[in-house]
Amino acid sequence: MKTHSLVIGLICSSAFFFASRCTERTHEMQPTAASISSTDFGGYDSPEKWGQHLVTIGGCNDCHTPKKMTEHGLELDSSLTLSGHPEKLPPPDVNRKETEAKGLIVTNDLTTWAGPWGVSFAANLTPDPSGLGNWKEENFFMAIREGKFKGISNSRPLLPPMPWQMLRNMSDNELKAIFAYLKSIPPVKNQVPEFLPPVSSPSPAK
Repeated sequence: MKTHSLVIGLICSSAFFFASRCTERTHEMQPTAASISSTDFGGYDSPEKWGQHLVTIGGCNDCHTPKKMTEHGLELDSSLTLSGHPEKLPPPDVNRKETEAKGLIVTNDLTTWAGPWGVSFAANLTPDPSGLGNWKEENFFMAIREGKFKGISNSRPLLPPMPWQMLRNMSDNELKAIFAYLKSIPPVKNQVPEFLPPVSSPSPAK
């Protein structure tokens, strides 16, 4: 009888132990409100901060932020962040025909590029009316996913070196975060020039 009672006691104790462990593990696996919101924004506190991270690692400043020469060399001009090619800066003084035939030229601040497609100028991505001020989210999606200038379906294609063919693979949430960040940065009034078409027509295909 004592043996029987001992066995029952051991079974009950084991059941209680495993039940309590399962409860603890279930509790550990339950996501908190903080972890849910953090996950929604790529681990950041807000879509703007996530967008800033994506813009930074994506190299957007390389072309869209003018540079200045300092004692440490060429650095980003933080007062003109993502404002594009300065409107008063002239295009590169190069032999356009030779450049289009042999390769490409880029200015020292990387905001102007010349090649077989003509001359392209880095766009103003700040929320000023001269930049993205009048854009809606759907325009941004059209620009990145379809490579359309100003995010308008019947506009010209975006020109090199804009790597929209790669960026189009971003998720909807990533693009939303980037757009939210671009809408949150200081606006800079800067009317970027229109692109210059190539001076020579391509040779007919043989």
